[in-house]
Amino acid sequence: MSDARSHEASPTAPRADVIPVPAVPRVDVRGGGRFPVHRIYCVGRNFADHAREMGAVAPASKAERGTPVFFMKPADAIVTGEVVAYPPGTADLHHEVELVVAIGHDAAPGVLPVEQAQALVFGYTVGLDLTRRDLQAAAKAKGLPWDTGKGFDHSAPVSALLPAADAGDYAAMALDLDINGVRRQHGELRDLVWDVADILHELSKLYALRTGDLVFMGTPAGVGPLLPGDHFHARLHPHGLVVDGVIAPARGAAMLAATASARQQTSLSKGAADGHDE
Repeated sequence: MSDARSHEASPTAPRADVIPVPAVPRVDVRGGGRFPVHRIYCVGRNFADHAREMGAVAPASKAERGTPVFFMKPADAIVTGEVVAYPPGTADLHHEVELVVAIGHDAAPGVLPVEQAQALVFGYTVGLDLTRRDLQAAAKAKGLPWDTGKGFDHSAPVSALLPAADAGDYAAMALDLDINGVRRQHGELRDLVWDVADILHELSKLYALRTGDLVFMGTPAGVGPLLPGDHFHARLHPHGLVVDGVIAPARGAAMLAATASARQQTSLSKGAADGHDE
């Protein structure tokens, strides 16, 4: 056997990547730096009013809540710009505004104790769980997974992360979402059926929680449709974290992105001249 063939067959020989390494999605952090995203977990039916509007039975008490509903989105579903292309395969795109929790430390092996869960949290932000509602409804009717309704390209717009040390008690925060200047959703985070520590504890029974994970914590009532051209403005109070953008037809997204970038540069220049920003 030739030296080349012997080297190729060696199990200890280093192996080069055969394709370029995909870019790691990242989210800006308020105060500086960026947060690389590992996985995106999502929680369903975590506000009683939303559970009711979707036809589910809302728990009357903490003791009756059962187990949480989880699903996932791909990490590269993250959107940090101002333009979101209307996705293919749907005629019923919906908005769901949510608290997003960022994990800054690996959890120890095994089930994470509730009292230790908060120590894993790096920070918080606001995000949209965009949903192809018609595909989700069709899957639910057949008892099938929701993947095509939830886990698609550009389905997770988020704002910059606020470090937990600067955030205070998340239960004192609130979420708002306006579409074209009209309030569609509002939720007080003290009304979560499962709080952050509970959710991390329950997730750890199923997955190894890792640095870089994001958890979308569920949406309040008021979910509804988004159409091409709609402007969305989501906010996490009282910290001024904002997701602000427009839904674009797929073929018009690139042009709108260029316009949005120019508008953002103008806004930044004006903010610098005025000596403040939001």
